[in-house]
Amino acid sequence: MQIIDAQIHLWGTGLPSNLSHRQVTSFTPQEAIGMMDAGGVDGAVIHPPSWDPGSVTMAFEAVKTYPGRFAIMGSLPLDRPDTRERIATWRLQPGMLGLRYTFLSDPARQWVADGTLDWLWKAAEDASVPIAMLATDSLKVIGKIAARHPGLRLTIDHLGGRGGTTTLKDAAAMTHIPDLLALAKCPNVAVKATGAPGYSSEAYPFPVMHTYLRQIYDAFGPQRMFWGTDITKMPCSWTQCVTMFTEELPWLSPADQKLVMGDAICQWWGWQRAH
Repeated sequence: MQIIDAQIHLWGTGLPSNLSHRQVTSFTPQEAIGMMDAGGVDGAVIHPPSWDPGSVTMAFEAVKTYPGRFAIMGSLPLDRPDTRERIATWRLQPGMLGLRYTFLSDPARQWVADGTLDWLWKAAEDASVPIAMLATDSLKVIGKIAARHPGLRLTIDHLGGRGGTTTLKDAAAMTHIPDLLALAKCPNVAVKATGAPGYSSEAYPFPVMHTYLRQIYDAFGPQRMFWGTDITKMPCSWTQCVTMFTEELPWLSPADQKLVMGDAICQWWGWQRAH
């Protein structure tokens, strides 16, 4: 079974602007590989963070240096005219799988709601470029976008929640779940089950989160539910993030585990990795 982390950040300078991340000035590919090997993680999708202007270059170097171990979900400025043209060739870059955005604050959140970004959905659909997003306040709107663009593969980050941008825990952090589950009717929407331990006030195996994971599994199925960590925000090791799913969720069959832990995300984002 290949184990693929749906989201990590790597950086070489500066402290993370999101205080929920480890407040260290670097988390390099070399460090990540060591931890991945120790935790039995075969590959990871890098989301270059905004606080390090060199993080994109680092991501491409990681793809080159460690074949089959890393891929990238990048981003393009949403307020520049040339972005539309660049989307057409976006996936021609080595290791690049798609685009990822945070739509938690204005003006980006408003752009989702008022149609300003309609060009983005159309361009990405035409170019077969998947889009992942942190967009808790926009889940209902995203359902309408998905319906208008059935060829566009959308992925909702962090169980649909706010990830490390919230200090809420347990049920208080999961009030959006009904809106997330409603998106399951859209066959072109999937969910990253990333960062689940970070939402919990409990210790491993974070049992309060199991209920929400089961709800997402029941709604979306194993083909549209992707394991991952956002490891630099997690209150536990990579190993425990893995075993939370492989050992503590008895309703995940071996076949389902293969999908959730890696096969499904490689299929969804088109990562043809060398095993």
